[in-house]
Amino acid sequence: MLLSHNFDLTPDIVPALSREEFAEVFRSSLSRYPACQCRLVNHPHWTVEILFPTQEFSPSQVGEFCAQALADQRRSKAPATMPEILVLGGLKTTPPTSDSPDALQTGEWGVDVVETRSIEAFLRSIDWDTTISSKPTDSIFKVEFKAA
Repeated sequence: MLLSHNFDLTPDIVPALSREEFAEVFRSSLSRYPACQCRLVNHPHWTVEILFPTQEFSPSQVGEFCAQALADQRRSKAPATMPEILVLGGLKTTPPTSDSPDALQTGEWGVDVVETRSIEAFLRSIDWDTTISSKPTDSIFKVEFKAA
Protein backbone atom coordinates (compact mmCIF):
# COMPACT_ATOMS: atom_id res chain seq x y z
CA MET A 1 0.00 0.00 0.00
CA LEU A 2 1.41 3.37 -1.02
CA LEU A 3 0.28 6.61 0.64
CA SER A 4 0.28 10.13 -0.70
CA HIS A 5 -0.50 13.26 1.30
CA ASN A 6 -3.07 15.74 0.05
CA PHE A 7 -2.82 18.83 2.26
CA ASP A 8 -6.00 20.71 1.32
CA LEU A 9 -5.53 23.39 3.99
CA THR A 10 -3.66 26.61 4.56
CA PRO A 11 -0.67 26.42 6.92
CA ASP A 12 -2.36 28.81 9.38
CA ILE A 13 -4.84 26.02 10.27
CA VAL A 14 -2.17 23.36 10.90
CA PRO A 15 1.39 23.32 9.59
CA ALA A 16 2.13 21.20 6.56
CA LEU A 17 4.18 18.07 7.20
CA SER A 18 7.40 17.33 5.37
CA ARG A 19 7.65 13.97 3.61
CA GLU A 20 9.80 12.72 6.49
CA GLU A 21 7.35 13.95 9.16
CA PHE A 22 4.43 12.40 7.26
CA ALA A 23 6.23 9.05 7.09
CA GLU A 24 7.15 9.21 10.77
CA VAL A 25 3.46 9.61 11.72
CA PHE A 26 2.79 6.13 10.35
CA ARG A 27 6.11 4.54 11.29
CA SER A 28 5.63 5.43 14.94
CA SER A 29 1.88 4.78 15.20
CA LEU A 30 1.76 1.55 13.22
CA SER A 31 4.70 0.15 15.20
CA ARG A 32 2.04 -1.15 17.64
CA TYR A 33 1.16 -3.61 14.84
CA PRO A 34 4.40 -5.56 14.38
CA ALA A 35 3.11 -7.13 11.15
CA CYS A 36 2.83 -3.66 9.53
CA GLN A 37 6.06 -2.27 8.10
CA CYS A 38 6.36 1.37 6.98
CA ARG A 39 9.02 3.16 4.98
CA LEU A 40 9.54 6.50 3.27
CA VAL A 41 9.66 6.03 -0.51
CA ASN A 42 11.47 8.03 -3.16
CA HIS A 43 8.67 8.99 -5.54
CA PRO A 44 7.19 12.37 -6.56
CA HIS A 45 3.61 11.38 -5.65
CA TRP A 46 3.86 8.51 -3.18
CA THR A 47 5.43 9.15 0.22
CA VAL A 48 5.00 6.08 2.40
CA GLU A 49 4.82 2.35 1.75
CA ILE A 50 2.98 0.17 4.26
CA LEU A 51 3.42 -3.58 3.96
CA PHE A 52 0.96 -5.70 5.90
CA PRO A 53 -0.35 -9.28 5.85
CA THR A 54 -3.73 -9.30 4.10
CA GLN A 55 -4.75 -12.39 6.04
CA GLU A 56 -4.44 -10.30 9.23
CA PHE A 57 -5.62 -6.85 8.11
CA SER A 58 -7.85 -5.57 5.33
CA PRO A 59 -6.76 -2.52 3.32
CA SER A 60 -9.62 -0.51 4.84
CA GLN A 61 -8.46 -1.49 8.36
CA VAL A 62 -4.99 -0.19 7.57
CA GLY A 63 -6.68 2.94 6.17
CA GLU A 64 -8.44 3.35 9.54
CA PHE A 65 -5.10 2.94 11.33
CA CYS A 66 -3.69 5.68 9.09
CA ALA A 67 -6.56 8.09 9.74
CA GLN A 68 -6.25 7.52 13.48
CA ALA A 69 -2.45 7.95 13.40
CA LEU A 70 -2.68 11.30 11.61
CA ALA A 71 -5.55 12.46 13.83
CA ASP A 72 -3.57 11.55 16.96
CA GLN A 73 -0.53 13.44 15.67
CA ARG A 74 -2.56 16.53 14.80
CA ARG A 75 -4.50 16.42 18.08
CA SER A 76 -1.23 16.28 20.06
CA LYS A 77 0.14 19.37 18.31
CA ALA A 78 -2.89 21.62 17.72
CA PRO A 79 -6.13 20.23 19.18
CA ALA A 80 -8.05 23.47 18.62
CA THR A 81 -7.49 23.42 14.86
CA MET A 82 -8.12 19.76 14.09
CA PRO A 83 -8.59 19.22 10.33
CA GLU A 84 -10.96 16.64 8.91
CA ILE A 85 -9.09 13.59 7.63
CA LEU A 86 -10.08 11.48 4.67
CA VAL A 87 -8.35 8.30 3.54
CA LEU A 88 -9.25 7.20 0.00
CA GLY A 89 -7.94 3.88 -1.23
CA GLY A 90 -8.06 2.29 -4.65
CA LEU A 91 -6.66 -0.94 -6.03
CA LYS A 92 -4.49 -0.40 -9.12
CA THR A 93 -5.84 -2.49 -11.99
CA THR A 94 -3.90 -0.89 -14.84
CA PRO A 95 -0.20 -1.20 -15.77
CA PRO A 96 2.27 0.99 -13.84
CA THR A 97 2.85 4.44 -15.31
CA SER A 98 6.51 4.50 -14.27
CA ASP A 99 9.39 2.08 -14.09
CA SER A 100 10.38 3.48 -10.69
CA PRO A 101 10.68 0.73 -8.07
CA ASP A 102 8.55 2.94 -5.78
CA ALA A 103 5.73 3.44 -8.31
CA LEU A 104 2.32 1.92 -7.68
CA GLN A 105 2.17 -1.52 -9.25
CA THR A 106 -0.81 -3.45 -10.60
CA GLY A 107 -2.58 -5.15 -7.70
CA GLU A 108 -1.32 -2.67 -5.09
CA TRP A 109 -3.37 -0.16 -3.13
CA GLY A 110 -2.84 3.54 -3.75
CA VAL A 111 -4.12 5.63 -0.87
CA ASP A 112 -4.59 9.38 -0.68
CA VAL A 113 -4.47 10.71 2.88
CA VAL A 114 -6.29 14.05 2.80
CA GLU A 115 -6.36 16.82 5.38
CA THR A 116 -9.17 19.27 4.66
CA ARG A 117 -11.63 21.70 6.24
CA SER A 118 -14.59 19.81 4.75
CA ILE A 119 -14.67 16.18 3.68
CA GLU A 120 -17.92 16.75 1.80
CA ALA A 121 -16.56 19.71 -0.17
CA PHE A 122 -13.35 17.84 -0.99
CA LEU A 123 -15.24 14.77 -2.25
CA ARG A 124 -17.42 17.02 -4.45
CA SER A 125 -14.33 18.79 -5.81
CA ILE A 126 -12.85 15.48 -7.03
CA ASP A 127 -16.23 14.10 -8.13
CA TRP A 128 -15.74 11.03 -5.91
CA ASP A 129 -19.17 9.50 -6.54
CA THR A 130 -18.64 9.51 -10.31
CA THR A 131 -15.06 8.28 -9.94
CA ILE A 132 -16.10 5.21 -7.95
CA SER A 133 -19.41 4.49 -9.71
CA SER A 134 -17.89 1.98 -12.14
CA LYS A 135 -15.44 0.38 -9.70
CA PRO A 136 -16.09 -2.86 -7.81
CA THR A 137 -16.75 -2.15 -4.14
CA ASP A 138 -13.89 -4.42 -3.07
CA SER A 139 -11.40 -2.29 -5.04
CA ILE A 140 -11.98 0.98 -3.16
CA PHE A 141 -12.38 2.21 0.38
CA LYS A 142 -13.03 5.49 2.15
CA VAL A 143 -12.29 6.33 5.78
CA GLU A 144 -13.49 9.62 7.28
CA PHE A 145 -12.28 11.16 10.53
CA LYS A 146 -13.95 14.25 11.94
CA ALA A 147 -13.07 15.74 15.31
CA ALA A 148 -15.94 15.60 17.77
